[in-house]
Amino acid sequence: MMTGKTLLALALSALLPAGAIAANHDTLVYCSEASPESFNPQIASSGPTFVASSQTLYNRLINFDPVKNTPIPSLATDWTISEDGLTYTFTLRQGVKFNSNKFFTPTRDFNADDVIFSVLRQKDNDHPYHKVSQGNYEYFNDVGLDKLIKSVKKVDDYHVQFVLNEPNAAFLADWGMDFASILSAEYADAMMKKGTPENVDTWPIGTGPYVLQQYKVDSQIRYLANPNYWDGPVPTKHLIFAITPNVETRLAKLQTNECQIIPAPSPVQFEAIKSNHDLTLHAVEALNVGYLAFNTEKKPFDNVLVRQALNYATDKQAIVNAVFMGSGTVAKSPIPPNMMGYKKDLKDYSYDPEKAKALLKQAGLEKGVDVTLWSMPVQRPYNPNSRRIAEMIQNDWAKVGVKAKIVTYEWGEYLSGIRKGEHDSALYGWMSDNGDPDNFANTLLGCDSIKTGSNAARWCNKEYDGLVKKALVVSDPAKRAALYGQAQEIYAQQVPWIALANGKTFYATRSNVSGYSVSLMGSDFSKVKIN
Repeated sequence: MMTGKTLLALALSALLPAGAIAANHDTLVYCSEASPESFNPQIASSGPTFVASSQTLYNRLINFDPVKNTPIPSLATDWTISEDGLTYTFTLRQGVKFNSNKFFTPTRDFNADDVIFSVLRQKDNDHPYHKVSQGNYEYFNDVGLDKLIKSVKKVDDYHVQFVLNEPNAAFLADWGMDFASILSAEYADAMMKKGTPENVDTWPIGTGPYVLQQYKVDSQIRYLANPNYWDGPVPTKHLIFAITPNVETRLAKLQTNECQIIPAPSPVQFEAIKSNHDLTLHAVEALNVGYLAFNTEKKPFDNVLVRQALNYATDKQAIVNAVFMGSGTVAKSPIPPNMMGYKKDLKDYSYDPEKAKALLKQAGLEKGVDVTLWSMPVQRPYNPNSRRIAEMIQNDWAKVGVKAKIVTYEWGEYLSGIRKGEHDSALYGWMSDNGDPDNFANTLLGCDSIKTGSNAARWCNKEYDGLVKKALVVSDPAKRAALYGQAQEIYAQQVPWIALANGKTFYATRSNVSGYSVSLMGSDFSKVKIN
């Protein structure tokens, strides 16, 4: 797998500063938060990587309706599901062109071979591309597709059939996730024959609205509009990602028109954006949850009384008021409020320090205890200021005798440490990948997710796990919702987390920008115009 400082440093010649061409209506500059890990979303896991790769260069079999968050056609025009829920047959779109690059020019349109390649590279350990770029197919494995898919076969050039080992209500939605981007099998074969298979990941060829032109690590990425895009003309010919990690610098660039779009402005910047008639602040209802995960494999958090105590000890409303500033609401469940299966009447823990002290005494910790609290080094809609949240939790816990030492690490190290279970407690969060409650209830708290690393609490409750697994094989939405409701009751009693907040997704644009949208699928640049 490429690292952010080495293999991704593609040749770049004579780039002009982004601001020098910002006024050109043919050019859109997006201030990205970070350099991408890779240009292949199959082997990546970060939001900035997905925006720079899957959401600009590729398509998937399905997309999501931006309002209903339900699957709609993309590279697949239709699909059928067998009565037993085990066989899915996709009808593929015809006439879709792959892009070209300096290494390869495709000789055919997108077809079933590309779907088969894109699936088997991730699933089959013996596939010739499985270990290319040190592939770690984190998302594919996290959602369980490595075990769920029994077989995938080409029926003909425009039909692909999946057979599952068991019914799975989230299977269709999985094919709209970033890791499900469709790569060119023909390109892969050609690069393997040349002895340069890693080019597939560093110089991508996709079917998306843009083509990668140039990249300079930690500086900028340049794209050209795909002249043959199957979903209609792409209005803006040049797209530039100006990599700008600092949130204050991003806003300054937006104000001076060096960038026309910025992601994730801080809540403290909202008023400055709203008061500037040249700028527009946009809000999107998101499916996410921010939380503090207790490592339930470590003392004292292996004791449910301690976890309950610290839920009572934490003033979540004060945190939301101080940090989110109108951009979020208090959370009480691992499932977001606007998602199917959310239990509206789930009882939350009130702020009650005296109750917390009583429970800690019952747990034998009346003299207090020292722990570490990991604070995220990045901003997210579900956690716009991790350091401030950590400090408020630290202060709340100190009042009941729990001394928390705040630590932080570089983001890659932070993620790696959580996956290995090195933390005592850690601020973390999740944004929906596919609009299905399994993506939260099972991915974040299922027993199998301890091994994959997405269960930051390292909590395994057999009764809870049985309920969410059963919900996954039930197709009736009402029955699924009832099962998730029962699971949330167990969560609320066992509290492997402190569920903190559900945040909205915000972005800001110059007021003359239209057609840009952010949804469950992420960023869509394919219809953007600068008026």
